[in-house]
Amino acid sequence: MTVKGLRPEVLSMETYVPGKTIEEVRRELGLERVVKLGSNENPYGPFPKALEAMMKELAEANRYPDIAFEEIKGLLAKLHGVTKKNIAIARGAEGMLQAMGKCFSSPGDEVLIPSATYGLYREISRLMGAKVVNIPMNGYSTDMKGIANAVTDRTKLVWICNPNNPTGTVIDPESLEKFFMALPEDAWVVLDEAYAEFASPEELPDRARLISEGKNLVSVRTFSKAYGLAGARLGYGMAREEVVTAIDTVSEPFNANRLGIAAGVAVLTRDREACERARALILTERERVSQHLQAMGMSVVPSRTNFIFFDTPFHAENLAEELLYRGVIVRPCGGWGYQGAIRVTVGTEEENDIFLAALKETVETMREKDSGTGSHREVEDGPVR
Repeated sequence: MTVKGLRPEVLSMETYVPGKTIEEVRRELGLERVVKLGSNENPYGPFPKALEAMMKELAEANRYPDIAFEEIKGLLAKLHGVTKKNIAIARGAEGMLQAMGKCFSSPGDEVLIPSATYGLYREISRLMGAKVVNIPMNGYSTDMKGIANAVTDRTKLVWICNPNNPTGTVIDPESLEKFFMALPEDAWVVLDEAYAEFASPEELPDRARLISEGKNLVSVRTFSKAYGLAGARLGYGMAREEVVTAIDTVSEPFNANRLGIAAGVAVLTRDREACERARALILTERERVSQHLQAMGMSVVPSRTNFIFFDTPFHAENLAEELLYRGVIVRPCGGWGYQGAIRVTVGTEEENDIFLAALKETVETMREKDSGTGSHREVEDGPVR
């Protein structure tokens, strides 16, 4: 039923459908053991000092946080080689992405988006009344030449996820830097680097230099992945000083909570060793799981994230459903156009072993079905998130 008065742009948007939670699967399927590997969370967080800081900060939950976010901005500026005036704080990366739409998109503007990437870019652009231009992928990689060729004088915003979600690939830094030469002076690039900590620094662009050179760039980062604070909802952006002022203007006051800020400060200072240990474990497990998947005959795309994207000979939705009945939550990628692909988060060694065992059993069952000796459930492709 249509609600009178709602903006047409709101009606054109797709509702975000998150992956199932552990509690939901336990309740619906009656399972005791459920492993969640569908949302790219860090299995080792929250880290000890971050947890301690949040517990302490609870006593001040009746007070608004420091609206200037001075301490955490100073730490982030030092980490990235920029100034505090180049940092904007938000309630998760999503808060920063929403601000990008408010700052740079107007009705009728063109925005360029790779066809297989984070779905929120498209919905934010639709909400602002912009015209979304989808750029086909080059296999599993973002096609920078294709994006450059699609730029017109009506292009105002280009959304790029690097490393990319869901494929886990990175863009060559040189090709990304050259891309700025193709942009009109009033067009901007939003570079979502949610997974940057899991890639090597030399594989990524020098964002501090690009910002200092005055490039039309906003780098968006999050504490949800490498820092293990997905539930704290803390993100930030890096850009030229005047752009940060604009971001702060369109964002609501106090747009990050006290607990998240306290945890963010802790992981940037007292939890650094714990963060690095967790990162090393994730990278080690990423390689181990990738090798096991290849041994099973899966086509694994080299990942620069905390997840693995792999192609299978099966329908992804069916495969994911069968895994769900075995207590493993993964993300099927048919909605992105990869009908046989699965995205799986790198969990702990124990979680990964449970996934691999369940996958082996599932593959055997589905192969029996395909040979006419078994059966499995048929499901439709899900949304792209």
